Amino acid sequence: DHHPRCFTTWMAGGGVKPGITYGKTDDYGYNIADSDGQPLSPRPEKDHWTPGTMHIHDLNATILHLLGIDHQRLTYRYQGRDFRLTDVHGHVISELLA
Repeated sequence: DHHPRCFTTWMAGGGVKPGITYGKTDDYGYNIADSDGQPLSPRPEKDHWTPGTMHIHDLNATILHLLGIDHQRLTYRYQGRDFRLTDVHGHVISELLA
């Protein structure tokens, strides 16, 4: 189990808002937490997005946005099906943009 629920990423320049922390974890850095430190699920349902949380698809969508690429149009074909790097659930996290 290699920290599947939480991750840390440092970003600088390129349109990223400086000096902010987005999201929160418990004291051990193992579970996502709300502002009161209570456990929080990043996506209780597939089509639900919880503000203050970030899925890897959200991080990818945000980075692609900063590079000027529309993540919803970036697709690749595999075994006859179109896929996106950000899946269908990725969101650009506007709070990270300068």
